[in-house]
Amino acid sequence: MFGVCNPVVLSLRQPDIPRNMPAKGPLQSVQVFGRKKTATAVAHCKRGNGLIKVNGRPLEMVEPATLQYKLLEPVLLLGKERFAGVDIRVRVKGGGHVAQIYAIRQAISKALVAYYQKYVDEASKKEIKDILIQYDRTLLVADPRRCESKKFGGPGARARYQKSYR
Repeated sequence: MFGVCNPVVLSLRQPDIPRNMPAKGPLQSVQVFGRKKTATAVAHCKRGNGLIKVNGRPLEMVEPATLQYKLLEPVLLLGKERFAGVDIRVRVKGGGHVAQIYAIRQAISKALVAYYQKYVDEASKKEIKDILIQYDRTLLVADPRRCESKKFGGPGARARYQKSYR
């Protein structure tokens, strides 16, 4: 789904970085993961100027558009100014298309929360966390549901083969 292509960069660049962002100094980065079913997305969040890339490609190159909007939910919820001071790069593997999208959006959300907790301040981190959880809890908390395994005596996990009495 996410191959290598000539990337056109999604820039959430704002004219000025918010004043609560840390100043220039040593490299500040956090690494977090998001999961959905068997898909795992690892997000690296560091100080930057608002780039969000998935497997080296910008979010605009994700198809179809409905899944692209799912990826943009954290950005649309929190506003571009919160993402303006950070670059987020996500690697995703495993699972299907939709599971990967949900894993990516969770990784992006968790990365921003972790970055704000570690390098900005606790108050803004709590504010971000509350906004995300109020909208959709799976943006920060993994969905524990898994596919139930098949058992003998039937074609699936619960269904049984037809039985004849005479």
